[in-house]
Amino acid sequence: MNDPLVALLKLAFLAVLYLFLVWVVRSARRQLDVAGPAPPEPVMATVGENARAVALDLHSGLRPRLEVVAALGHQPGEELAIDGGATLGRAASADVVVQDPFASAAHARIFAHGGFMWIEDLGSTNGTYVNCRRVTSPQRLRPSDVIRIGDSEYRYWE
Repeated sequence: MNDPLVALLKLAFLAVLYLFLVWVVRSARRQLDVAGPAPPEPVMATVGENARAVALDLHSGLRPRLEVVAALGHQPGEELAIDGGATLGRAASADVVVQDPFASAAHARIFAHGGFMWIEDLGSTNGTYVNCRRVTSPQRLRPSDVIRIGDSEYRYWE
């Protein structure tokens, strides 16, 4: 090959590479615009002993728990008690440790409020899903709801 042809091919390759990078950046910016503004910082309310007693009094015999559908480190069908609420995440300090690479250290929390159990995403990167719908604000849990964090799934029971 002659030198001008090689130089032209090099320039064409660089132009294609540059256009690819522009396409990637525009695509990423478009996805950020579609996502909308970041959710407000979650309020970490603690459920004290008094609040736990009120929640349990409102539903006598209430025994909120999560049944493992599919999760690393847990057997399917295993039940995890969440009586007064629980945090779910990858951190060892979480009440329910989710051994999933797509889980955040503090991914979600389940808490009692008004006699019902609620779930809230704690600003996780990949989101928390209940019945295949992303949790964007605190959402009331109902028996047989399926909670998904990454590839891990739990079913809520009372």
